[in-house]
Amino acid sequence: MDMLLSVAKHGSMGRAAEEHGVTQPAVSSRIRRMERLLGIALIERTTQGTTLTGAGSLVVEWARDVVESAASLERGVEALRGQTQARLRIAASMTVAEYLMPSWLTTAHEEVPGLAIALKLANSTEVARLVTNGLADIGYVEGLSRTSGLLSAAIACDELLVVVARNHPWARPGARVCARELAETPLIQREPGSGTRWTLDRAMQQTLGRVELAPPMMELTSTTAIKSAAQNGLAPAVISSLAVAADVKQGYLVAVQVEGLDLRRTLQAVWPTGRPLLGSARTFVALSRRAHQRKRHPN
Repeated sequence: MDMLLSVAKHGSMGRAAEEHGVTQPAVSSRIRRMERLLGIALIERTTQGTTLTGAGSLVVEWARDVVESAASLERGVEALRGQTQARLRIAASMTVAEYLMPSWLTTAHEEVPGLAIALKLANSTEVARLVTNGLADIGYVEGLSRTSGLLSAAIACDELLVVVARNHPWARPGARVCARELAETPLIQREPGSGTRWTLDRAMQQTLGRVELAPPMMELTSTTAIKSAAQNGLAPAVISSLAVAADVKQGYLVAVQVEGLDLRRTLQAVWPTGRPLLGSARTFVALSRRAHQRKRHPN
């Protein structure tokens, strides 16, 4: 209808096309489609330009009211959206929340002044539940498989590392561990439902098949507690490279090479299917992706 109003105003499909930023054939196609839907001719094409038929003139008058009402509806919805999205609810997995979210929140504060953000920390399974049930606007998870009812966007790449204390036998120079030995070793692990635990279990199954893993020596929900337990030599730990990069560099922990085991994963933003990613949620997801791109390609 808006296209028809432009043709009526300018008396030219070419100028209507310029106004809408489309090609002239696109304008002609839309007008013909409207004529087929209504079952009446709306315009007449002559060498002097385009004129409305009698019926077309009446349709233009009615269409003007409809288009103006639609524009009013759109403005009202945008105003409501601005009110409801002034507070953004985010649920994030532990690794994302502890090692990536602080810089994202700083950037969001600079780019969207006045935006209030409520952040809830949980493991990846719980994050997916919160978003699915409408208790969070967006979520960030660590490598979980596709979850029913959620859409996702890749945000960053990460890799799990097997780390041990400096005096552990696996810490000797040149030491390598095979996937089966790791599977048979009690480890310090995150709890079931975490993205870290899911990534390790999936990698083991892909490499060794449905092998029964050794029961964990302990299960901890805190990344700091896992690092501390590993540094004290209690057992090897499996943890995000984001969490232990500084500890490995400073020599507090030693990263162990595990042959034949792919522990890479993708950190993802998730939101409900059928709910468009709009307003502050869309802005936050975009800035979190930009932050990772800048880190990968600083120049």
